[in-house]
Amino acid sequence: IVRRYSDFDLLNNSLQISSLSLPLPPKKLIGNMEREFIAERQKGLQAYLDVITSHHILSNCELVKKFLDPNSYSINYTEIALQHVSMFFRSEPKWEVVEPLKDIGWRIRKKYFLMKMKNQPKERLMLSWADLGPDKYLSDKDLQYAVKLLSSCSHPYIYKVTFATASESSALVIRPFNEKGTLKDLIYKARPKDPFLKKYCNPKKIQGLELQQIKTYGRQILEVLKFLHEKGFPYGHLHSANVVLDGDTCKLLDLENSLLGLPSFNRSYFSQFRKINTLEGIDVHCFGHLLYEMTYGRPPDTIPVDSFPPAPSVFVVSVLESILTCEAMKNGMPTVSRLLQMPLFSDVLLTSSEKPQFKIPTKLKEALKMSKECIEKRLTEEQKLIHQHRRLTRAQSHHGSEEEKKKRKILARKKSKRSAYESAEEHSAKYSNSNNSGNYREKSLLLHSCVNVFIVTIICRLWGEFPINISIIPHSALYSRNYIVPKDD
Repeated sequence: IVRRYSDFDLLNNSLQISSLSLPLPPKKLIGNMEREFIAERQKGLQAYLDVITSHHILSNCELVKKFLDPNSYSINYTEIALQHVSMFFRSEPKWEVVEPLKDIGWRIRKKYFLMKMKNQPKERLMLSWADLGPDKYLSDKDLQYAVKLLSSCSHPYIYKVTFATASESSALVIRPFNEKGTLKDLIYKARPKDPFLKKYCNPKKIQGLELQQIKTYGRQILEVLKFLHEKGFPYGHLHSANVVLDGDTCKLLDLENSLLGLPSFNRSYFSQFRKINTLEGIDVHCFGHLLYEMTYGRPPDTIPVDSFPPAPSVFVVSVLESILTCEAMKNGMPTVSRLLQMPLFSDVLLTSSEKPQFKIPTKLKEALKMSKECIEKRLTEEQKLIHQHRRLTRAQSHHGSEEEKKKRKILARKKSKRSAYESAEEHSAKYSNSNNSGNYREKSLLLHSCVNVFIVTIICRLWGEFPINISIIPHSALYSRNYIVPKDD
C-alpha cells in the first residue's frame, strides 16, 4: 500500500478515541527525503499497521477498514440506514426518532437509533438497522417470515423484540432500550451510549465478576443456547456485548444476525481451527471467550490459551480448559449439555418461572436447516483456505530464514563432496575391472600353453623320443595354431 504519512497521521488522530498508545513514527521536516530515513520510516509504518491489524477491535472498525481498502468501504451506510428508516416511518407513523446512537456497535453495516412511541413518549426503544451479510442463504420470503417471527419468541433469557421486519436488502428490529447496557458495559464499567472504541479498547480498570455472577450468568446463557439448538435455530453470535442485564438475569440479543447472514464478532478466531465447523461448536467456542472475559475482566489475548491466570475457582479453569486450550481445538468443542453437567454450573438454581415458547413451522425449520448447512459449508471452505495459506507462509518463512539458508549451503557442499567421491570410486572400480580382465587373459594364455605342452609331450613319448627341447618352446609359439612340431622322417 502506497500512502502518504499525512494519511497515517489522520488515521492515528481518529483512533485516539480508543485511548491506546499506538507506535506511529514521529514527524520529520528536514531530511525526510533521505534514503536511509525513508527505509526506516517504512519499517516504522509497517510496525504501526501490524499493531492495528492484530488488535481485534481496531481491525474491525470502520476507520481502519476504510484506510486499508477505501474502494470497498466507500459507501456511507449511515445515510443508507436513514433512508430505510425514513421509509419505514412513512408506513408506521406511530414511531419517532429521538437521536441516532453513533458508533455504539462494532459493525460497519449496522446502525442504531434511540426511539419512542408517540402514545408512550417516556418509554425508550432502540432501533437497529442492518444490511444483509455474506451468509444470507434464506429466500426473501423465508427471511421476512423468520424475522417477523422473532417478536413471538418468549424465553426468560432472550431479550424481547417489540417489532421486526425485513426487506430484500436489509432488516429493521426494535427493542426496549436497556439503560444499564450490556454485560460488556458491566465488566468494563462503561456507559452504553459511548462509542464502541472508547468503551472497550483500553479499559481503565480490569476486574472480573464475582464467582456467583459467573456461575449464574454462565448457566443462564447455556440454557438459552441449549433451547435454540433444540429448536434448530442457528445463532453463532454470542459475545458479551450481545447480552443485556435485567436485574440478575442475562438475556440474549440479536437473534436476527444469523438470519441476515452477518459475520460473527469472533470469526477471526474460530475460522483458524477446522474442528470448529458447526454453529453449535461456534456457540460453545464463543461461550469460552465470554466466560474468560467474565472471569478476568478482558478477553483472551491469543487463541488457543496456553495457561490461565489465577481464577476464583478451579471449576472455572476446568471449563475454560475444555474450550480454549490447544488440546480442545484439536479434539473439538464440548456440547452445551456437557458444559451444563460440569461442577461450575450443575448446582446453580434457576428461579425464573417463565415457560419458553418459540413456535417455528416445519417448512421454515427445513429452510433454517438448509441455511445452517450452507453457513457451515462456507466456513469449512474458508478454514481450508486459511490452513493452506498458513502452511505456505510457514514453508516460505522456514526456507527464507538465515539458519535454513546456512543448512542448505552446508548440505550442498556435502552433496558436492559426496558426488565427487562417488565419481572417483566409480572410476577406480572401472580401472580395477580392466586390470582383472587382463590378468584373466594372461592366466588363460598360460593354461592353454600348459595343455599344449602336455599334448606334445604325450605324442613324443608315443614316438619314443623328444624331437626338440620342449623347455625352450616359447609360450606364444605353443599357443599359435600355425606352429607344427618337427619330426624325423
